[in-house]
Amino acid sequence: MHDCVIIGGGPAGLTSAIYLARFHLDILLFDNGSSRAALIPCTHNHAGFPGGISGKDLLGRMSEQAASFGVRRHHAHVTGIEPQEDTFLVRTSDMEVQARTVLLATGVVNNRPDMDDALHDRALEQGLLRYCPICDGYEVTDKRIGVIGTGSHGMREALFLRGYSRDITLIAPDAEHMLDEECAAALDTAGIARVDGPCGGFAIEDGQFAMDSAAGRLRFDSVYPALGSKIRSELALAAGARGTDDGCIVTDEHQRTTLPGLYAAGDVVRGLDQISHAMGQAGVAATTIRNELSERRALRR
Repeated sequence: MHDCVIIGGGPAGLTSAIYLARFHLDILLFDNGSSRAALIPCTHNHAGFPGGISGKDLLGRMSEQAASFGVRRHHAHVTGIEPQEDTFLVRTSDMEVQARTVLLATGVVNNRPDMDDALHDRALEQGLLRYCPICDGYEVTDKRIGVIGTGSHGMREALFLRGYSRDITLIAPDAEHMLDEECAAALDTAGIARVDGPCGGFAIEDGQFAMDSAAGRLRFDSVYPALGSKIRSELALAAGARGTDDGCIVTDEHQRTTLPGLYAAGDVVRGLDQISHAMGQAGVAATTIRNELSERRALRR
């Protein structure tokens, strides 16, 4: 019987593991190796690293720190969480474990443009393809920027990036833009160009990211897909926890879900999708878990 099972090995999961291990609790961390943070070539806005740090290096340092406090980590995909009175049964493809509490830090997966994986990864590594303007908008200051998206989501991303450059083009992923009058007016006021799709024929050409569109071949210094994401909240929702309309896990200010004993932190919870924010939520969740387990033990005496 573990005090806590953590599901997810990204910044939130590893932060909570470090906290809980230092609280002298018995924990187990399941990681299927798909943290979105691992895809970051170099982040410059994570405090404490003046020269920047890659996502893989940051996760490596955090993993080493967690291991130094005895955190046990299993590479596995969790298939289900089953509430059992005041405990949980956690299932993977090849094992079952019991826990007094469960912390979900499963994150999200970005929806990608339809392109070859090798090209996608190469463009990402070179900064030609980016997914987080909050993280790296500074790096594209005064560059020629393309945003693949439409509707209110595409509009908001293009408007955010307009704070870094005057040269912004919003490209529809499919045949035509789906913009209401308000969205179109906001884009026009900001001086953001609009091009219909479908977009495709992606390639790296002369140090730029190129694509076909209804307006012909376009090239950009950097391109941001604004295609939404898949929120990995299915374990919590299947167990009976409440989700938001867009699929995030509902939590209170202490990262408690609506299912007693189940907690959530990081991008799977509605909020700012940032490493620092995920780590802060994880610290809150871990401290709440420690205090509530302590209260349970006191009641049994």
